[in-house]
Amino acid sequence: MTGRYVLDACALLALLRNEPGADMVADVINAANDGQANISMHKANLLEVYYDIYRSIGKTKADEIIAEIKSRPITVIAEISDALFEEAGRLKALYKISFADTFAIATASVTDAVLLTTDHHEMDKVEQMEQNIKFQWVR
Repeated sequence: MTGRYVLDACALLALLRNEPGADMVADVINAANDGQANISMHKANLLEVYYDIYRSIGKTKADEIIAEIKSRPITVIAEISDALFEEAGRLKALYKISFADTFAIATASVTDAVLLTTDHHEMDKVEQMEQNIKFQWVR
């Protein structure tokens, strides 16, 4: 798998939990390890991963897993550029999507990357209406 990708929290959680679709996420990370792909994730989406693990397993394990994620070839985007701000605001205004998912979609949009996600519930409508945003469904 080559190209530019943005990870949504649910895609990363599928990998961490070894759920269906984990192999696809692993393939993208392996491609990034080999210099064949570029992966980014907005910090708002990484927060979703952190609190999900914290809630289910505890703080110590959540801290360990986040440290492991940060050691991978995944660029964590912490800032909100003007372009990301405007795109996230536009998407949130037009579609019924969560605040964090807005950042995942907007990050893919402004970086011209493919969004890896499992979240059909919130994102199917966006995919249908936004032809310039690329989605790759993990499952």
